[in-house]
Amino acid sequence: MRKQNLYIAVTLGVLLGSSTLRAQKQDENIGTEVVNVVKPYTPTISDAFKVKETPSLEDEETTKRETIQYNIFSFPVASTFTPAKGKAAGVDQEPKAKLYNNYATLAAGNYGNINGELFLTHTLENSDYVGVMLRHLSSQGGIKDVKLDDNFSNTGLDLTYGSKSQKMAWNADLGYQRQVYNWYGLDSNLYSGMTPEAQDAFFNSLETKNAYQTIYAGGRLQLSESAFKEASLRFTHFSDSYSSAENRFVAKPSFEFRVMDEKVKLDMVLDYLGGSFDKDYFNTTGIKYGFANFGAQPSFQINRDDFTVNLGAAFFYSSATEGGDSKFFVYPKITASYKVVGDIMVAYAGAEGNLKQNTYRDFVQENFFLSPTQVVAPTDQKYDIYFGLKGKLANAIGYNVRASYLTEDNRALFRNNIYDAGVVDPKDYALGNTFGVVYDKLNTLSLFGELKADLSKNVQFGANATINSYKTSAEQEAWNLPSIRVASTLDIAITQKWYTGGSVFFVGDRKEYKFQYNSAVLPLVPYTPEIITLKSYFDLNAHLGYKHNERMTFFLKGNNLANQNYQKWLNYPVQGIQVLLGANFKFDF
Repeated sequence: MRKQNLYIAVTLGVLLGSSTLRAQKQDENIGTEVVNVVKPYTPTISDAFKVKETPSLEDEETTKRETIQYNIFSFPVASTFTPAKGKAAGVDQEPKAKLYNNYATLAAGNYGNINGELFLTHTLENSDYVGVMLRHLSSQGGIKDVKLDDNFSNTGLDLTYGSKSQKMAWNADLGYQRQVYNWYGLDSNLYSGMTPEAQDAFFNSLETKNAYQTIYAGGRLQLSESAFKEASLRFTHFSDSYSSAENRFVAKPSFEFRVMDEKVKLDMVLDYLGGSFDKDYFNTTGIKYGFANFGAQPSFQINRDDFTVNLGAAFFYSSATEGGDSKFFVYPKITASYKVVGDIMVAYAGAEGNLKQNTYRDFVQENFFLSPTQVVAPTDQKYDIYFGLKGKLANAIGYNVRASYLTEDNRALFRNNIYDAGVVDPKDYALGNTFGVVYDKLNTLSLFGELKADLSKNVQFGANATINSYKTSAEQEAWNLPSIRVASTLDIAITQKWYTGGSVFFVGDRKEYKFQYNSAVLPLVPYTPEIITLKSYFDLNAHLGYKHNERMTFFLKGNNLANQNYQKWLNYPVQGIQVLLGANFKFDF
């Protein structure tokens, strides 16, 4: 700083001195003089030196920094503020529908149709449970142009008691079913020549009602930590109003264990059947039948990336306990699948066979108009060879197409029974109004296609079709087997309260056998059996429902809405348009 002050003082002194000299010489006369400029003036700029921003302080002593110590005294501060936890943005979801353990359904409609169901279940202590199922379906008949009673009823009661835990589950079942049907399918030729009075007397003399009764008891056991996986037992007693009786006992244990790091499954079966009929169709003698089938089906599965194979076989020994021959059967049990394009296209194939135990009860459930005079025997399903493709056309559209060839020995076929006009006082089921079972070797070539689609969240659609070609050995035709079947369903949720849907199915032509003759005039008037073609038919059904609340639902159902007067069996027309109005109530207790 001292140096700077000295520099400033010297500069001021020089400037003041120059001014004083200039002032003194202004008073003197120095004359004039001509100056010749030989060279033009060329200005130059001297080098500039940047003044340092931080001057050197060599003449001052740098002050030492003092060390400062801080002491912090901590003490708690009371606060009632609680920060809220962060929450993810919520997604709007529809509330889950409450599930009820019990329900009751009751509906009624034209033709005196009544349909009712009651289901009750209750969980006891230690994961035990008990359940009851009561169901009833009946009609007062009234089919157009039918002369005999055509009412029917089907009533059943099922009881179950069981328990379920992590290691074991079991249940025991007991049930009873009563089914009543009439053989109302009389050929009009039998009474067309009668007077009205004679017709009434004839119809009133017939007793065409047959009541079927089923009593069953059984159970099931499942284990999760054992080579013995599960077993089921079932005993069934079946009878009718004509002293027919049938008993069946089925036991099916299943095992699973490892052999050389491969999981091997072994299914076994013991199937005993015994039954009798009071008379044969010609009222000459009784019929007895009995079979005990023993089977073992070992199999194991191979998984390699997209390829899966199940290799197995079935071994059966069938012992005829009431006449007949005992036989040993071997069947293939091979299936394979390959994911060609993920879940979009899966190819599958197989070759499978089985020994099917036919029963009188199973025949009746398929055709309620059988005569109580049947011959019952098992069917040897030699092999069913098939190949197909299944997958997805889109995320919500699935498909399945398959071709198969099935060979069966002793295949059961339903055929119309013979009517002999020469028999005096024939049985009420011997008027050509019932059906019998005949057996034949049958080869069936089938093409099957199925499509299922969720068109939207509220619309589901499904359709399938089967085309069959049959080849028989002894019989002229594959009696009552259609060459084509088509079915389609549609379900729509209109709103949260309203829903609707419908179904339609089509059944193609079928061949039937008709043999009527008069033994009193044979051989003077021979009669040749006639092959009849039952026309194809379709059935249109629909339903509409309203969910009043989570407990109560009202519904309206319509069957055969096209009012097709078709015959499912020869001389057995069905009811016309059927309308059923009802309600369903769910509850807990």
